[in-house]
Amino acid sequence: MSSPNASGAPGTPGDPSAPEASRAPGTPRTPGTPNAAAPLRLVIADDHEVVRAGYAGLLATQPDFTVVGTAADGAQAVELCRELLPDLVLMDVRMPVMDGIEATGRLAGSGTRVLILTTFDLDEHVYDALSAGAAGFLLKDVTAERLFDAVRVVAAGEGLLAPTVTRRLIAEFARLRPGPPAGPVARLDALTPRETEVLRLIAEGLSNPEIAGRLHVSEETVKTHVSRVLGKLGLRDRTQAVVAAYESGLVVPRAGA
Repeated sequence: MSSPNASGAPGTPGDPSAPEASRAPGTPRTPGTPNAAAPLRLVIADDHEVVRAGYAGLLATQPDFTVVGTAADGAQAVELCRELLPDLVLMDVRMPVMDGIEATGRLAGSGTRVLILTTFDLDEHVYDALSAGAAGFLLKDVTAERLFDAVRVVAAGEGLLAPTVTRRLIAEFARLRPGPPAGPVARLDALTPRETEVLRLIAEGLSNPEIAGRLHVSEETVKTHVSRVLGKLGLRDRTQAVVAAYESGLVVPRAGA
């Protein structure tokens, strides 16, 4: 199986050069419309060569993905992303030279979104990765279809957390890191009661359709509430909203969560 190399050579699914001229790197895309724009440009960062090759081969099966490079550590990932300006990097956490958390922080504001892929034995890093600016977090045992969906959702400008991460891990790290919130997340009084309830449900790991069912409103109404919550609190996406809900004390972690 051939795979992209650390120098950023493009992978099998197409040439990532000319078509990209019509869209700035990092510009959010609309999920579900792979043929409406150039393929998503991806970088894979993992210190295990077999994992990098595996993900590259798997992602190459999708016509709307192009793996433009791979990296064996966080420093390589940062260098590649600054050079190639991919839409998204799939980032492992524990890597030599520079770990995925530091690399994620260095890529903040670059236009490249970070999707963390790691295992449960690295639980202690989840909160740090999200706080550093990761737009999503999935476990490595995720199915191929779930991975493909996650890449598309995160590249489109939305945040994504595996429900198990939302309900079990974020709660635990918030419990272990008590302290007064700072910045815009402290100003929850800017939210209406309905927006506050939506934020609480986001933090519980509910999707928009699930929130709509819980509140007996349309999914479009939920999307509007979510957008207003993010705007009022100065948050990038629903991933940051989860962290904000716990840090502000809106959601109180429960033992065994």
